[in-house]
Amino acid sequence: MSGAGQLGAVAAQAVQRWTQEFARRGAGLAGARAPWLAETRRLAIERFADLGWPGTGLEDWHHTSLASLQQQEFADAGAAADESLALAKPLLDSLAGHVLAFVDGRYDAALSHIGALPAAVRVEPLAAVLEADPELLRPYLGAPGDGATTEALNLALAADGAYIHIGRGVALEAPVHLVFIAAARGASFPRNVIVAEAGAQATIVEHYLGADGPTTFTNAVTRGHLDRDARITHCKLQEESAQAFHLAATDVVQQRGSAFVSHSLSLGARLARNDITTSFQGEACETLFNGLYYADARRHVDHHTRIDHARPGCNSREYYRGILDGAARGVFAGRILVAEGADRTDAVQRSDSLLLSKLAQADTRPELEIYADDVKCAHGATVGQIDDSSLFYLRSRGFDPAHARNLLTYAFAAETLQRIELEPLRRRASAAVRRRLPGGADLEELA
Repeated sequence: MSGAGQLGAVAAQAVQRWTQEFARRGAGLAGARAPWLAETRRLAIERFADLGWPGTGLEDWHHTSLASLQQQEFADAGAAADESLALAKPLLDSLAGHVLAFVDGRYDAALSHIGALPAAVRVEPLAAVLEADPELLRPYLGAPGDGATTEALNLALAADGAYIHIGRGVALEAPVHLVFIAAARGASFPRNVIVAEAGAQATIVEHYLGADGPTTFTNAVTRGHLDRDARITHCKLQEESAQAFHLAATDVVQQRGSAFVSHSLSLGARLARNDITTSFQGEACETLFNGLYYADARRHVDHHTRIDHARPGCNSREYYRGILDGAARGVFAGRILVAEGADRTDAVQRSDSLLLSKLAQADTRPELEIYADDVKCAHGATVGQIDDSSLFYLRSRGFDPAHARNLLTYAFAAETLQRIELEPLRRRASAAVRRRLPGGADLEELA
């Protein structure tokens, strides 16, 4: 059998494993007694079975192969590993606000502390809502045809996640933290639903972490629905182990006057893919996509973003930065679509990649697709190494070459980190970046 034939056989076996897994446990998932939900899950697994894993023949997956993931044999995660739980404890103990913790994709009440909430706010495990009132989630859960087939696999197998509903005009002062701990070899499929009614405000943080050791697979989907004048800040900090596979999608719909801020920090995993999309369905919407990723060794990280300017008078800002060392590969593909009639659009996109070694590789594809006339749109991308003149300046001030390079590398990341308004998260993210950078221990004075 040829190499291509072997890869095709492996991919087919990987699809079959997951369709068999759905047959084994689909009927036991939360909300399975609701006919519409059972049918939705059935159609989702059928779509995955028919189309399979996304392949490099697809434009959006051209630079990211899932072959290494397909070769793994995962099932429902087993007993939790003490190392990962120990790793998560300092984070859980330090978080202020409303905390939902999930171990291998399932809610853990003992590790969570939701606290008191305003009457018009709900923060609870998705599985509990699916069991008690599945009809409540019907408009928000998603459809089998949404996104890539990996999203369909999530929809079919999602056992839990978070449901966050912020009532009309409520400003939730404390952040909501969703902590996902990959503790045992296996796969988890969290699905999160965020609903912000008119004028609502909240900050929601997703943490993904796991200790070195077991090979884990997280396939996560977050769906956001922002009504008129709602304001949601969504932060994601991904710190899973170097053995982890992480596929994630964040899909947001915005109504008139709403504002959505996304901070996406990808600092872990053997292979990580993040798809982030927002669609403006009303005038005067705003969004900020702010992202940072770091990879070393032979790790691979991929960010695909899409902003649909479907209505007039909206503005978007997008800033992504990547730091790549060793033989790592980073991918950024950002698409801004300005529909016909979406006049007075104001959109800026910027991607910058810093290569710390000769073997590191960055693939960048900024894309503007404009069908309106009265618009102001710009995009740009750079891929390069540390600036020699800046390095010379620091050395002339007495810094040794290694420390000077470390300072410049951290400064490159700091511009992204400084946009995070939630101070505890900004501190944690900064510390996580320093730990991973070469010579990071010498940068503690920058904390």
